[in-house]
Amino acid sequence: MRTFARGVLTVLAAGALVAQGAVAAEAEGTKARRLPAEIKGGAWKAGHVQGVAIDRRKGFMYFSFTNLLVKTDLRGNTVGSVSGFTGHLGDLDFNTKDGRVYGSLEYKAAKAFYIAIVDVDRIDRVGMDARTSDVVSTVHLQEVVDDYTADMNGDGKFDGDTANPPDHRYGCSGIDGVTFGPELDRGSRTKRGKQVLTVAYGIYSNVKRQDNDHQVLLQYDVRKWHRYERPLPESAPHTSGPPDVDGKFFVRTGNTRYGVQNLEYDERTGNWLMAVYKGAKPQFPNYSLFVADGSKRPETGPVTGQPTPERGELLPLLRAGLHHEASDTYGWESGGQYGLVSLDDGRYYLVEAGTVVEDGVTKQTARAVLHRWTGQPPTPFTKVAGGGADGS
Repeated sequence: MRTFARGVLTVLAAGALVAQGAVAAEAEGTKARRLPAEIKGGAWKAGHVQGVAIDRRKGFMYFSFTNLLVKTDLRGNTVGSVSGFTGHLGDLDFNTKDGRVYGSLEYKAAKAFYIAIVDVDRIDRVGMDARTSDVVSTVHLQEVVDDYTADMNGDGKFDGDTANPPDHRYGCSGIDGVTFGPELDRGSRTKRGKQVLTVAYGIYSNVKRQDNDHQVLLQYDVRKWHRYERPLPESAPHTSGPPDVDGKFFVRTGNTRYGVQNLEYDERTGNWLMAVYKGAKPQFPNYSLFVADGSKRPETGPVTGQPTPERGELLPLLRAGLHHEASDTYGWESGGQYGLVSLDDGRYYLVEAGTVVEDGVTKQTARAVLHRWTGQPPTPFTKVAGGGADGS
Protein backbone atom coordinates (compact mmCIF):
# COMPACT_ATOMS: atom_id res chain seq x y z
CA MET A 1 0.00 0.00 0.00
CA ARG A 2 2.83 2.32 0.92
CA THR A 3 4.53 1.70 -2.46
CA PHE A 4 1.24 2.21 -4.26
CA ALA A 5 0.62 5.47 -2.38
CA ARG A 6 4.08 6.72 -3.17
CA GLY A 7 3.42 5.91 -6.83
CA VAL A 8 0.14 7.78 -6.78
CA LEU A 9 1.76 10.78 -5.10
CA THR A 10 4.57 10.73 -7.63
CA VAL A 11 2.11 10.71 -10.51
CA LEU A 12 0.06 13.49 -8.89
CA ALA A 13 3.20 15.55 -8.27
CA ALA A 14 4.33 15.07 -11.86
CA GLY A 15 0.89 16.06 -13.06
CA ALA A 16 0.99 19.16 -10.92
CA LEU A 17 4.37 20.12 -12.34
CA VAL A 18 3.09 19.62 -15.89
CA ALA A 19 0.03 21.72 -15.07
CA GLN A 20 2.21 24.43 -13.54
CA GLY A 21 4.43 24.35 -16.61
CA ALA A 22 1.42 24.66 -18.88
CA VAL A 23 0.12 27.60 -16.87
CA ALA A 24 3.55 29.23 -16.91
CA ALA A 25 3.89 28.65 -20.64
CA GLU A 26 0.43 30.06 -21.24
CA ALA A 27 1.28 33.09 -19.11
CA GLU A 28 4.53 33.55 -20.98
CA GLY A 29 2.73 33.33 -24.31
CA THR A 30 0.11 35.81 -23.18
CA LYS A 31 2.81 38.18 -22.03
CA ALA A 32 4.59 37.82 -25.35
CA ARG A 33 1.42 38.54 -27.30
CA ARG A 34 0.31 41.56 -25.28
CA LEU A 35 1.75 44.68 -26.87
CA PRO A 36 1.34 48.39 -26.13
CA ALA A 37 -1.01 50.58 -28.14
CA GLU A 38 1.96 52.72 -29.16
CA ILE A 39 5.74 52.63 -29.08
CA LYS A 40 7.68 55.88 -29.41
CA GLY A 41 11.02 56.00 -31.19
CA GLY A 42 12.33 59.15 -29.54
CA ALA A 43 13.37 62.50 -31.03
CA TRP A 44 16.51 62.68 -33.16
CA LYS A 45 18.47 65.12 -35.26
CA ALA A 46 18.34 62.90 -38.33
CA GLY A 47 16.24 62.19 -41.41
CA HIS A 48 12.57 61.30 -41.14
CA VAL A 49 11.55 57.80 -40.09
CA GLN A 50 11.67 55.28 -42.94
CA GLY A 51 10.66 51.95 -41.40
CA VAL A 52 10.58 49.77 -38.30
CA ALA A 53 11.18 46.18 -37.25
CA ILE A 54 10.18 44.32 -34.10
CA ASP A 55 11.69 41.47 -32.11
CA ARG A 56 8.72 40.31 -30.03
CA ARG A 57 10.59 37.51 -28.27
CA LYS A 58 13.29 39.77 -26.82
CA GLY A 59 11.08 42.82 -26.63
CA PHE A 60 12.73 45.43 -28.88
CA MET A 61 11.72 47.70 -31.74
CA TYR A 62 14.07 49.21 -34.30
CA PHE A 63 13.50 52.51 -36.10
CA SER A 64 15.26 53.69 -39.25
CA PHE A 65 15.65 57.49 -39.36
CA THR A 66 17.28 57.64 -42.84
CA ASN A 67 20.85 57.98 -41.52
CA LEU A 68 20.33 56.63 -37.99
CA LEU A 69 19.14 53.34 -36.48
CA VAL A 70 17.47 53.49 -33.06
CA LYS A 71 16.78 50.56 -30.71
CA THR A 72 14.04 50.86 -28.09
CA ASP A 73 12.30 48.51 -25.73
CA LEU A 74 8.56 48.00 -26.19
CA ARG A 75 7.83 50.82 -23.74
CA GLY A 76 9.62 53.25 -26.02
CA ASN A 77 12.72 53.62 -23.84
CA THR A 78 15.85 54.15 -25.90
CA VAL A 79 18.35 51.28 -25.58
CA GLY A 80 20.91 52.45 -28.13
CA SER A 81 21.51 53.97 -31.53
CA VAL A 82 23.82 53.55 -34.52
CA SER A 83 24.84 56.53 -36.64
CA GLY A 84 27.35 56.94 -39.45
CA PHE A 85 25.09 56.02 -42.37
CA THR A 86 25.87 58.50 -45.13
CA GLY A 87 23.65 56.62 -47.55
CA HIS A 88 19.87 56.28 -47.34
CA LEU A 89 18.77 53.68 -44.78
CA GLY A 90 15.20 52.70 -45.61
CA ASP A 91 12.70 50.02 -44.64
CA LEU A 92 13.68 47.35 -42.07
CA ASP A 93 12.69 43.80 -41.18
CA PHE A 94 13.73 41.40 -38.43
CA ASN A 95 15.06 37.99 -39.47
CA THR A 96 13.84 35.47 -36.90
CA LYS A 97 16.31 32.89 -38.26
CA ASP A 98 19.51 34.75 -37.34
CA GLY A 99 18.23 37.47 -34.97
CA ARG A 100 19.48 40.36 -37.09
CA VAL A 101 17.77 43.34 -38.70
CA TYR A 102 17.97 43.77 -42.48
CA GLY A 103 17.43 47.12 -44.18
CA SER A 104 17.75 48.75 -47.59
CA LEU A 105 20.76 51.05 -48.00
CA GLU A 106 21.35 53.31 -51.01
CA TYR A 107 24.40 55.17 -52.29
CA LYS A 108 22.97 56.58 -55.50
CA ALA A 109 25.92 58.84 -56.30
CA ALA A 110 28.18 55.78 -56.17
CA LYS A 111 25.66 53.64 -58.13
CA ALA A 112 25.70 51.19 -55.22
CA PHE A 113 22.81 49.49 -53.46
CA TYR A 114 23.07 47.22 -50.44
CA ILE A 115 21.22 45.31 -47.83
CA ALA A 116 22.50 46.49 -44.46
CA ILE A 117 22.59 43.68 -41.89
CA VAL A 118 22.65 44.86 -38.29
CA ASP A 119 23.79 42.71 -35.36
CA VAL A 120 21.20 44.33 -33.12
CA ASP A 121 22.10 42.32 -29.99
CA ARG A 122 25.30 44.38 -29.84
CA ILE A 123 23.49 47.73 -29.75
CA ASP A 124 23.74 48.67 -26.07
CA ARG A 125 24.35 52.42 -26.00
CA VAL A 126 23.53 55.63 -27.82
CA GLY A 127 26.03 56.92 -30.39
CA MET A 128 27.56 53.74 -31.79
CA ASP A 129 29.19 54.23 -35.20
CA ALA A 130 28.18 51.94 -38.07
CA ARG A 131 31.59 52.38 -39.67
CA THR A 132 33.78 51.45 -36.70
CA SER A 133 31.73 49.31 -34.31
CA ASP A 134 31.42 46.16 -36.48
CA VAL A 135 27.66 46.22 -35.83
CA VAL A 136 26.75 46.67 -39.52
CA SER A 137 27.70 44.57 -42.53
CA THR A 138 26.50 45.00 -46.10
CA VAL A 139 25.70 42.88 -49.15
CA HIS A 140 25.72 44.38 -52.65
CA LEU A 141 22.76 43.91 -55.03
CA GLN A 142 24.01 43.95 -58.61
CA GLU A 143 20.56 43.41 -60.15
CA VAL A 144 19.43 46.76 -58.74
CA VAL A 145 22.53 48.52 -60.06
CA ASP A 146 21.95 47.07 -63.53
CA ASP A 147 18.38 48.36 -63.69
CA TYR A 148 19.18 51.71 -62.05
CA THR A 149 22.02 52.46 -64.49
CA ALA A 150 20.34 51.01 -67.61
CA ASP A 151 20.84 53.23 -70.67
CA MET A 152 17.29 53.09 -71.99
CA ASN A 153 17.64 55.79 -74.65
CA GLY A 154 20.91 54.45 -76.06
CA ASP A 155 22.86 57.70 -75.80
CA GLY A 156 25.78 55.98 -74.11
CA LYS A 157 25.64 57.90 -70.84
CA PHE A 158 24.12 57.56 -67.40
CA ASP A 159 21.80 60.45 -66.63
CA GLY A 160 22.12 60.27 -62.83
CA ASP A 161 19.64 60.44 -59.98
CA THR A 162 16.77 62.08 -61.83
CA ALA A 163 13.29 61.04 -62.94
CA ASN A 164 13.12 63.13 -66.11
CA PRO A 165 15.17 61.23 -68.74
CA PRO A 166 14.07 57.81 -70.03
CA ASP A 167 16.97 55.95 -68.38
CA HIS A 168 16.55 53.61 -65.38
CA ARG A 169 14.84 50.36 -66.40
CA TYR A 170 11.25 50.17 -65.04
CA GLY A 171 11.89 53.67 -63.66
CA CYS A 172 14.15 52.14 -60.99
CA SER A 173 15.40 54.69 -58.47
CA GLY A 174 17.00 52.13 -56.15
CA ILE A 175 15.44 50.09 -53.33
CA ASP A 176 13.37 50.71 -50.23
CA GLY A 177 10.82 48.13 -48.99
CA VAL A 178 12.17 44.88 -47.48
CA THR A 179 10.50 41.93 -45.78
CA PHE A 180 10.99 38.24 -45.05
CA GLY A 181 8.50 35.73 -46.39
CA PRO A 182 8.19 32.58 -48.50
CA GLU A 183 9.32 32.06 -52.06
CA LEU A 184 6.73 33.61 -54.34
CA ASP A 185 7.10 30.99 -57.04
CA ARG A 186 5.79 28.36 -54.65
CA GLY A 187 2.75 30.35 -53.57
CA SER A 188 2.82 32.21 -50.26
CA ARG A 189 -0.21 30.72 -48.59
CA THR A 190 1.00 27.13 -48.88
CA LYS A 191 4.15 28.00 -46.84
CA ARG A 192 6.02 25.31 -48.76
CA GLY A 193 8.90 27.49 -49.86
CA LYS A 194 11.88 28.45 -47.79
CA GLN A 195 11.89 31.89 -46.17
CA VAL A 196 13.67 34.48 -48.30
CA LEU A 197 14.30 38.21 -48.29
CA THR A 198 12.09 40.23 -50.63
CA VAL A 199 13.34 43.66 -51.75
CA ALA A 200 11.17 46.24 -53.52
CA TYR A 201 12.44 48.79 -56.01
CA GLY A 202 12.08 52.49 -55.58
CA ILE A 203 10.37 53.87 -58.70
CA TYR A 204 10.71 57.43 -59.95
CA SER A 205 7.50 59.42 -60.43
CA ASN A 206 7.17 60.20 -64.13
CA VAL A 207 3.73 60.56 -65.70
CA LYS A 208 5.07 60.62 -69.27
CA ARG A 209 6.61 57.14 -69.22
CA GLN A 210 4.68 53.95 -69.90
CA ASP A 211 7.28 51.49 -68.59
CA ASN A 212 7.15 52.43 -64.88
CA ASP A 213 3.72 51.13 -63.84
CA HIS A 214 4.90 48.00 -62.01
CA GLN A 215 6.27 47.49 -58.53
CA VAL A 216 9.36 45.28 -58.87
CA LEU A 217 10.12 42.69 -56.18
CA LEU A 218 13.41 40.78 -55.95
CA GLN A 219 13.84 37.68 -53.80
CA TYR A 220 17.06 36.39 -52.25
CA ASP A 221 17.91 33.32 -50.19
CA VAL A 222 20.10 34.87 -47.48
CA ARG A 223 21.12 31.65 -45.71
CA LYS A 224 24.61 31.73 -47.26
CA TRP A 225 25.08 35.48 -47.40
CA HIS A 226 27.86 35.39 -44.79
CA ARG A 227 30.29 34.85 -47.67
CA TYR A 228 29.29 38.21 -49.17
CA GLU A 229 29.06 40.40 -46.07
CA ARG A 230 31.51 43.29 -45.89
CA PRO A 231 31.88 46.33 -43.59
CA LEU A 232 29.86 49.46 -44.31
CA PRO A 233 31.22 50.89 -47.59
CA GLU A 234 31.72 54.59 -46.93
CA SER A 235 34.93 55.53 -48.74
CA ALA A 236 35.22 52.55 -51.09
CA PRO A 237 31.90 50.91 -52.01
CA HIS A 238 32.29 47.17 -52.57
CA THR A 239 30.48 44.87 -55.00
CA SER A 240 30.39 41.70 -52.90
CA GLY A 241 26.99 40.11 -53.29
CA PRO A 242 24.96 37.39 -54.99
CA PRO A 243 25.55 37.23 -58.76
CA ASP A 244 21.88 36.53 -59.46
CA VAL A 245 18.46 36.99 -57.91
CA ASP A 246 16.43 33.98 -56.83
CA GLY A 247 13.26 35.54 -58.20
CA LYS A 248 12.06 38.75 -59.88
CA PHE A 249 8.37 39.65 -59.87
CA PHE A 250 6.15 42.46 -61.12
CA VAL A 251 2.96 43.88 -59.60
CA ARG A 252 1.02 46.34 -61.76
CA THR A 253 -0.24 49.22 -59.61
CA GLY A 254 0.38 52.27 -61.74
CA ASN A 255 3.33 54.56 -61.24
CA THR A 256 4.05 55.67 -57.66
CA ARG A 257 6.35 58.25 -56.11
CA TYR A 258 9.51 56.33 -55.17
CA GLY A 259 7.92 52.90 -55.28
CA VAL A 260 7.26 50.68 -52.28
CA GLN A 261 8.23 52.61 -49.16
CA ASN A 262 7.31 49.79 -46.80
CA LEU A 263 6.88 46.16 -47.82
CA GLU A 264 5.41 43.66 -45.36
CA TYR A 265 4.51 39.98 -45.60
CA ASP A 266 1.53 38.93 -43.49
CA GLU A 267 1.85 35.30 -42.39
CA ARG A 268 -1.80 35.08 -41.32
CA THR A 269 -3.18 35.80 -44.79
CA GLY A 270 -0.17 35.03 -46.97
CA ASN A 271 -0.49 38.45 -48.61
CA TRP A 272 2.13 41.13 -49.32
CA LEU A 273 1.36 44.71 -48.29
CA MET A 274 2.96 47.58 -50.19
CA ALA A 275 2.65 51.06 -48.68
CA VAL A 276 3.53 53.80 -51.18
CA TYR A 277 3.54 57.53 -51.72
CA LYS A 278 0.64 58.20 -54.07
CA GLY A 279 1.36 58.42 -57.77
CA ALA A 280 0.14 61.11 -60.19
CA LYS A 281 -0.85 59.38 -63.42
CA PRO A 282 -4.46 60.36 -64.20
CA GLN A 283 -5.26 56.98 -65.79
CA PHE A 284 -4.69 55.20 -62.45
CA PRO A 285 -6.45 55.60 -59.06
CA ASN A 286 -3.16 56.29 -57.24
CA TYR A 287 -3.95 54.44 -54.02
CA SER A 288 -1.49 54.58 -51.11
CA LEU A 289 -1.70 50.88 -50.15
CA PHE A 290 -1.64 47.87 -52.47
CA VAL A 291 -1.85 44.23 -51.47
CA ALA A 292 -0.39 41.47 -53.64
CA ASP A 293 -2.44 38.27 -53.48
CA GLY A 294 -0.22 35.64 -51.86
CA SER A 295 -2.68 32.83 -52.63
CA LYS A 296 -1.92 33.15 -56.34
CA ARG A 297 1.20 31.85 -57.94
CA PRO A 298 2.90 34.33 -60.27
CA GLU A 299 2.12 33.81 -63.94
CA THR A 300 4.44 34.55 -66.84
CA GLY A 301 3.08 37.39 -68.92
CA PRO A 302 3.91 40.71 -70.59
CA VAL A 303 5.52 43.42 -68.49
CA THR A 304 3.45 46.16 -70.09
CA GLY A 305 4.83 49.41 -71.42
CA GLN A 306 8.43 48.31 -72.00
CA PRO A 307 10.18 49.83 -75.04
CA THR A 308 11.16 46.32 -76.09
CA PRO A 309 8.48 43.64 -75.51
CA GLU A 310 9.29 41.81 -72.29
CA ARG A 311 7.79 38.95 -70.33
CA GLY A 312 8.16 38.43 -66.60
CA GLU A 313 6.63 36.81 -63.53
CA LEU A 314 3.44 38.74 -62.72
CA LEU A 315 1.84 38.76 -59.26
CA PRO A 316 -1.80 39.92 -59.08
CA LEU A 317 -3.31 42.39 -56.67
CA LEU A 318 -5.75 41.12 -54.07
CA ARG A 319 -9.24 41.70 -55.46
CA ALA A 320 -10.51 43.61 -52.43
CA GLY A 321 -10.80 47.17 -51.16
CA LEU A 322 -11.33 50.02 -53.60
CA HIS A 323 -11.55 49.15 -57.29
CA HIS A 324 -10.72 51.36 -60.26
CA GLU A 325 -12.51 49.72 -63.18
CA ALA A 326 -10.76 51.57 -65.99
CA SER A 327 -7.33 50.26 -64.97
CA ASP A 328 -8.65 47.21 -63.05
CA THR A 329 -6.58 48.30 -60.04
CA TYR A 330 -7.39 47.41 -56.41
CA GLY A 331 -6.09 49.11 -53.27
CA TRP A 332 -6.79 51.25 -50.23
CA GLU A 333 -6.10 54.71 -48.81
CA SER A 334 -3.87 54.08 -45.82
CA GLY A 335 -0.83 54.99 -43.80
CA GLY A 336 2.20 52.74 -43.46
CA GLN A 337 4.61 54.64 -45.68
CA TYR A 338 6.80 55.51 -42.67
CA GLY A 339 6.69 52.06 -41.11
CA LEU A 340 4.52 48.96 -41.30
CA VAL A 341 4.86 45.79 -39.23
CA SER A 342 2.54 42.79 -39.33
CA LEU A 343 2.15 40.84 -36.09
CA ASP A 344 0.69 37.94 -38.10
CA ASP A 345 -2.51 37.83 -36.07
CA GLY A 346 -4.57 40.57 -37.70
CA ARG A 347 -2.71 43.39 -35.91
CA TYR A 348 -0.18 45.79 -37.36
CA TYR A 349 1.98 48.64 -36.20
CA LEU A 350 1.68 51.68 -38.47
CA VAL A 351 4.25 54.42 -37.91
CA GLU A 352 3.46 58.13 -37.73
CA ALA A 353 6.25 60.60 -38.48
CA GLY A 354 6.56 63.99 -36.84
CA THR A 355 8.88 66.71 -35.64
CA VAL A 356 9.59 68.42 -32.35
CA VAL A 357 11.73 71.46 -31.49
CA GLU A 358 14.09 70.98 -28.56
CA ASP A 359 16.44 73.81 -27.53
CA GLY A 360 15.89 75.44 -30.88
CA VAL A 361 16.75 72.26 -32.81
CA THR A 362 14.17 70.53 -34.99
CA LYS A 363 14.22 66.79 -34.43
CA GLN A 364 12.45 63.90 -36.14
CA THR A 365 10.06 61.69 -34.18
CA ALA A 366 8.32 58.38 -34.78
CA ARG A 367 5.34 56.71 -33.14
CA ALA A 368 4.36 53.10 -33.92
CA VAL A 369 0.60 52.81 -33.35
CA LEU A 370 -1.19 49.48 -33.01
CA HIS A 371 -3.97 48.80 -35.55
CA ARG A 372 -6.23 45.93 -36.51
CA TRP A 373 -6.88 44.96 -40.13
CA THR A 374 -10.54 45.24 -41.14
CA GLY A 375 -10.10 45.32 -44.91
CA GLN A 376 -12.89 47.86 -45.17
CA PRO A 377 -12.54 50.54 -47.85
CA PRO A 378 -11.34 53.15 -48.09
CA THR A 379 -9.07 52.63 -45.04
CA PRO A 380 -8.41 49.00 -44.02
CA PHE A 381 -6.97 49.61 -40.53
CA THR A 382 -8.53 50.70 -37.27
CA LYS A 383 -6.63 51.66 -34.13
CA VAL A 384 -6.50 49.16 -31.25
CA ALA A 385 -7.31 50.99 -28.03
CA GLY A 386 -5.09 50.02 -25.12
CA GLY A 387 -3.05 47.38 -26.94
CA GLY A 388 -4.44 43.92 -26.20
CA ALA A 389 -3.62 40.34 -27.06
CA ASP A 390 -4.67 37.85 -29.71
CA GLY A 391 -5.98 40.57 -31.98
CA SER A 392 -8.32 41.95 -29.30
